[in-house]
Amino acid sequence: MVLTVIVSLMAFLAHYKNWTKVEQDKLKILSGFYYKKISYAQLDSVLWIDKIPPMERLNGFSAWEKEKGIFREFKDSLTDKKVNVYVDNLSNRKIKLVYNDSLKLYINYADSLETVQLFNLLKQRIDSAQ
Repeated sequence: MVLTVIVSLMAFLAHYKNWTKVEQDKLKILSGFYYKKISYAQLDSVLWIDKIPPMERLNGFSAWEKEKGIFREFKDSLTDKKVNVYVDNLSNRKIKLVYNDSLKLYINYADSLETVQLFNLLKQRIDSAQ
């Protein structure tokens, strides 16, 4: 029983927030079991959005204001792409990253100032590359 409580506590702590590492040439995102590494050279656009679009969850979870996992846009004749979602606060604005021409990632932090700082950094990287 103690082992179950410890494992549950560790899983909660791993998913508690988005852990990001900004490096010279890439951004690393760790959120529980989900890990994504994106080179700044791969970034196509970075935008503010108020609400993530409706999608089908392939795996992941929603709890309180958090939404994390791998999703799929509703199928149409052109796309069947997977979308990474790392949202710590659904009521705040989110960053929409488009990379590798059409792959998407949505992210924000519980702290809106931290989200603004990440947006500004990514926007600066895209603007300097053009």
